[in-house]
Amino acid sequence: MSITADFFRNRLDQMIDLRHPLAVLANRMPWQEIEASLAHLFARQVRAGKKIEDSDLFGATEVIAGAGVSKAGRPRLPTRLMVSLLYLKHAFNESDEDLIQRWGETPTWQYFSGNEYFEHRWPCDPTQLVKFRKLLGEGGVEELLARTIEVAVTLKLIASKELSRIIVDSTVQEKAIAHPTDSKLLETARVKLVEAAKAEGIELKQSYAKEGQLLGYKAGRYAHARQFKRMRKAIKRQGTIVGRLHREISRKMTTLSQAVQEALGVKVGIATTLKGTLIVGARAFPGNPYDGHTLNEQVEQASILIQALGTKPQTAYVDLGYRGVDKDNLALDIKHRGKFNSLTDDEKQSLKRRQAIEPIIGHLKADHRMNRCHLKGSNGDSLHAVLCAAGFNIRWLLRMIAEKGISLFLGLLLSTGLGELGHRLRQIFVGPSVQSGAMNLALV
Repeated sequence: MSITADFFRNRLDQMIDLRHPLAVLANRMPWQEIEASLAHLFARQVRAGKKIEDSDLFGATEVIAGAGVSKAGRPRLPTRLMVSLLYLKHAFNESDEDLIQRWGETPTWQYFSGNEYFEHRWPCDPTQLVKFRKLLGEGGVEELLARTIEVAVTLKLIASKELSRIIVDSTVQEKAIAHPTDSKLLETARVKLVEAAKAEGIELKQSYAKEGQLLGYKAGRYAHARQFKRMRKAIKRQGTIVGRLHREISRKMTTLSQAVQEALGVKVGIATTLKGTLIVGARAFPGNPYDGHTLNEQVEQASILIQALGTKPQTAYVDLGYRGVDKDNLALDIKHRGKFNSLTDDEKQSLKRRQAIEPIIGHLKADHRMNRCHLKGSNGDSLHAVLCAAGFNIRWLLRMIAEKGISLFLGLLLSTGLGELGHRLRQIFVGPSVQSGAMNLALV
């Protein structure tokens, strides 16, 4: 028998508790389907090549260099590894740097990523996560979100009929920027506005360069001398100058005003199931549109994400911000408080669950990084919103697996034809002594 280096290494399935919800989920995720659906995004591109001057036996000539498919470059990391890193990042609220460091210290995370042996190293450089997100694009991250919904239905953690009734609401996803609240930031904001106007060829009535610099000096000196009344007066004047410049630029160029607005944050629409609180859609809407005008696109995205399950949203429960859009959504039955008198008793009872989306939005911001978007541009806003929703669904799956416990495994046995074995195990393991589902996943 030949002995390899792996003979002296510890296998992860022998190091970790396979009853851990993350280990159970690792064996239930459709990794092959995910890799197959994303494969076309990572195919090497055919290059047209470039003409360069060369010489041969007959004199000067032109040849085409660099044409075809290049085989140079570093081999790509496994798709499952990179996808699992994105799932873990937003499920456990980690930055790119902290994520890869914690991955090298957590055997359960490495098992979820497809490793067979424990490796006390970084899986990749943090910058590779940035490049991977760009390669995925909005369609790729939506595929990751759709797979979490399919797993929830496959494991019978939520009934497929529940996907037809959704709750839709919107929130603000702020950019990770420093807001101008003190003297130094206000002066920086003034400088940036003047630079932006100059780059777009806008002539300003006044740039306030000399006064802005002088006000910054005054505010610092007044603060040092503890003359706070004078300091606040200087800061107020700085805010007035920034406001004047912003309004002047907005009047003279509408597109620039929209770009400045997008730099501060973007509206994000969230769609969840009426019962079960599983996210079935998350989409960024630049330009701060009216809530009702986002409903059609939000429902369209949710329909695409769950179309593989043979269903689509039919009823939407919303707040009063979505009034007056019934004509634009003829295939959707919209329910809100403004129609209360025309609702049936069951619909009135279901409408009370509309508020369930509010704590979901709170968890997205507090636990899954939606409170601050560190990705660049409007494309970064779109990617970040969908990834936060995917991270929420991963935590939802882990929580439901822990709650279902052994009953989940027995249900899977029955559904796969092992009925007699399933009934015997149910008699053995399920009884009054079972206190926690998370403690009864030994057979998964």
